[in-house]
Amino acid sequence: MDFSITEEQQAFVKSVYSFSKNELAPLMEEYELKGEFCWPAWNKMAEFGMMGLPFPEAYGGANAGVMTTCLGMEALARGGCDAGTCLAWGAHTILCGVPIWLIGTEEQKQKYLTKLTNSEWVGGFGLTEPGAGSDAASVKTTAVKKGDKYILNGTKMFITNGPIGKVFVVIAVTDKSAGHMGISAFLVESSFPGFSIGKELNKMGNRTSTTSELIFEDCEVPKENLLGPEGMGFILVGKTILEYERSCLLAAGLGGMEYCLDLSVKYAKERAQFGKPIAQFQAIQRKIADMKIGIEGSRLALYRVAWMKDNNIPAMLEASVVKLFMSEVGLKVADHGVQIHGGYGYMKEYPVERHYRDAKLGTIGAGTSEVQRMIISKSVLNPKKKGAK
Repeated sequence: MDFSITEEQQAFVKSVYSFSKNELAPLMEEYELKGEFCWPAWNKMAEFGMMGLPFPEAYGGANAGVMTTCLGMEALARGGCDAGTCLAWGAHTILCGVPIWLIGTEEQKQKYLTKLTNSEWVGGFGLTEPGAGSDAASVKTTAVKKGDKYILNGTKMFITNGPIGKVFVVIAVTDKSAGHMGISAFLVESSFPGFSIGKELNKMGNRTSTTSELIFEDCEVPKENLLGPEGMGFILVGKTILEYERSCLLAAGLGGMEYCLDLSVKYAKERAQFGKPIAQFQAIQRKIADMKIGIEGSRLALYRVAWMKDNNIPAMLEASVVKLFMSEVGLKVADHGVQIHGGYGYMKEYPVERHYRDAKLGTIGAGTSEVQRMIISKSVLNPKKKGAK
């Protein structure tokens, strides 16, 4: 494996970091406190080219590759772009854009992917339901084909970009008798008859990302909006979306940890107690060391998955490992950051307070820590033999 960063990638990282620090970070506090989506930051990101990073140039993308996309999102978060805005990017670009790019028809790519890359439309992904979260195979939303349309009925819950999205990749059951092979994916526009959005949900963290229910009441979806073959929705989630989610989207979590460490180091050098900077006390030095160790371990695990994706190597196990490791390390890094800042770390004027609240979602979203341990243990206890299908 070669994790070396090219000069071109280094220049890209530097430019994204500078952009985030100077253009995005100054906006974050105001919108996070209000719990509002930051359209000024979103528009700036679109102009900078962040929305289409992994996609081919033919659809308005940058053809960046998985590793470069990860580096870009890491730099964006390290520069001070908040976790909510990064999460909105992930739902838009990774969860909605990537499946259209990888398995959509040429007509679907031209119609939807180009609108996502230039941010004319905001995208999202509808999987989670009130009774189905990490267990994707237990979705209840149904899709029944009638003539030249599919009729969708059901509800999706905790959907990022729900209140502002124009198109969603929606998972629904097309054949109840076929189990997980009876689940399909659809491209659903917010303007389709029978589609509505529930109230916006008020979250603990990631507050600049808008979240709501999606409601389907005899929602009419044209048959040409079936994404991939019928019955391939479960495979789409497991083999296509999650590996990208647990690499490109997780990269923002790595950058967030680095941002927290940068703030903590700066504060520890400036804050004096007992006649000297607290950075000179061993207790603080140990916390900073532990933060750095967790960050570097996360970086190696994340870059490994990115490298595997760029080389077309399946990475489901490795993606689960990095997701679990990074999310739990992220909580520890956030806790250390607040502790180093002391009472000030508990105040909303200091970004480490925001980072502390944001970090918790990592152990819940995109498959809980408990589910990741199930996936990892199953793979270890029942490894597939070479050549087995």
